[in-house]
Amino acid sequence: MKRETWNVKVMERFVACSRTDFTFYVSRFTFYSPSVNPYEHFVSSLAKIHRDARGLPLGGFPMPAHPRPAANAPRALIFSPHPDDEVIIGALPLRVLRELKWNVINVAVTLGSKKARRAERWNELTACCNYIGFGLVQTAPRGLEAVTPEARVDKSSAWTHSVGCIAEILKEHQPRAIFFPNDRDWNRTHIGTYHLVVDALRSLALRFECLAVETEFWGAMRSPNLMVESTERDVVDLLIALSFHVGEVRRNPYHVRMPAWLIDNVRRGSELVGGQGGVAPDFQFATLYRLRRWRAGQFEDVFTGGKFLAANETPAPLFTGCIQTPR
Repeated sequence: MKRETWNVKVMERFVACSRTDFTFYVSRFTFYSPSVNPYEHFVSSLAKIHRDARGLPLGGFPMPAHPRPAANAPRALIFSPHPDDEVIIGALPLRVLRELKWNVINVAVTLGSKKARRAERWNELTACCNYIGFGLVQTAPRGLEAVTPEARVDKSSAWTHSVGCIAEILKEHQPRAIFFPNDRDWNRTHIGTYHLVVDALRSLALRFECLAVETEFWGAMRSPNLMVESTERDVVDLLIALSFHVGEVRRNPYHVRMPAWLIDNVRRGSELVGGQGGVAPDFQFATLYRLRRWRAGQFEDVFTGGKFLAANETPAPLFTGCIQTPR
């Protein structure tokens, strides 16, 4: 077996062993003694797998072939505060790409705060997007500067320039949907990106309309309204794509902790989205979002309550009725 194929198989097994029915997978390879407390076995096995996962290969996987989106395919833009956010929150964008055949494009809002790393981070980001199949556009050759709530107040001239940059990207691509962080996503650049995108939307003509999908990573949303399940295949591909951000995951191996986060999202989303005291759906991995529409210069709800999107359901109904703005 070629090394590249073996590496993918290792990642697949890691994701499979991170599922909530974890002991089933572990017991296929490990002798289970009835004298061992089953929860002790569960926790120790899970801890070992995640320790071992820190040795998984980073990047270097062969690039899969992706079909080119149709020229008239609807577009979705991901406004990622940093390189790596595009796949961390990428569950729904990936499903839109694969199941609805949309043209999903990542907008690199910044390339991080360390100037010496920006060229390298752009290269890592390019490889990540090539692997997962997202398009990629720059805001500026080295990304935008000072995308924070403080800069919005203290550096108004630079902020206005950045808003204009995002507005031009919105006008050029006329997206059917956009993805961007929620306003409580803790990290200053994530919160800044929220305000940057919203200020850009407000600067456009009132006729501009799109679905607005808020995301979370550092700071959990108080009121998500959509929980999206991912298949093991999608999680494997997102993790492999994330591993191309070599410099970041060497510093903090959050790529191998991502399955645990996706599992915990099922716990949170069951009641935050489904309602307090509700029955949890039979999901293994999920990501939470807040889906609204931007129309006539403001956000509006597109449905009441919350929705679960299972892996065997099409996301198409979520996007029904969103009219693409005329050019």
